[in-house]
Amino acid sequence: MIARLTEEERAAALARLPLWTAVADPDGLSRRFTFADFNAAFGFMTRVAILAEKADHHPEWSNVYNRVDIVLTTHDAGGLSQRDVDLAQAIDALIE
Repeated sequence: MIARLTEEERAAALARLPLWTAVADPDGLSRRFTFADFNAAFGFMTRVAILAEKADHHPEWSNVYNRVDIVLTTHDAGGLSQRDVDLAQAIDALIE
């Protein structure tokens, strides 16, 4: 079973992910990405999908034209886990 992060682990993770926001429902991380157009947003989603599939950890997300909203949570853990933090860092690396 995947462990939910403790409060101390959560605080440390959020410190390493300054562009992500903690959310309560579901317990996890959220970030909005904005791109030049739909094509760029969809390309980003494709790259994230490949990362997520390799990690066997899939985001909750939505896309409206040039915007992609992502929420990361681990349902099996009942909230934020290290898997979410790892995927958030990998997503950030795609756009840096």
